[in-house]
Amino acid sequence: MPKRQSPFEVRISLEARRDVRAILAWSEKEFGKKAALHYAALLTQALRDIGQDPERPGSTERPEMMIEGARTYHLELSRGRVEGQSVKAPRHFLLYRRRGEGVIEVGRVIHDARDLQRQLPEEYRFPVRVDRQTKT
Repeated sequence: MPKRQSPFEVRISLEARRDVRAILAWSEKEFGKKAALHYAALLTQALRDIGQDPERPGSTERPEMMIEGARTYHLELSRGRVEGQSVKAPRHFLLYRRRGEGVIEVGRVIHDARDLQRQLPEEYRFPVRVDRQTKT
């Protein structure tokens, strides 16, 4: 069955790419190559999920961050949509926001025990105006 095209383009920041590399390297070191591949599949599915619906059930608006449109989405919420063996206890969430019409920007992939405010990418510290109009 072909994958459905996401209504939103998901862009991954440099910081988020570094996060993913570090997470997968740690996962491989601690749990082995197979576990790291499962975690990579879960990350990929979570990115697809927010691309399908950035305000999907389980995503959390983060007004306390004072960044327009900032949301988090825990990887655990995508476990049921990954083919094959799932990750038993994912511990990361995506920090993202809408970045203009049709674009979702992932700023970080953060461990759920970390202080979110201290992990913000520099560009997230400045407000972004989001045009919420849709094309007809």
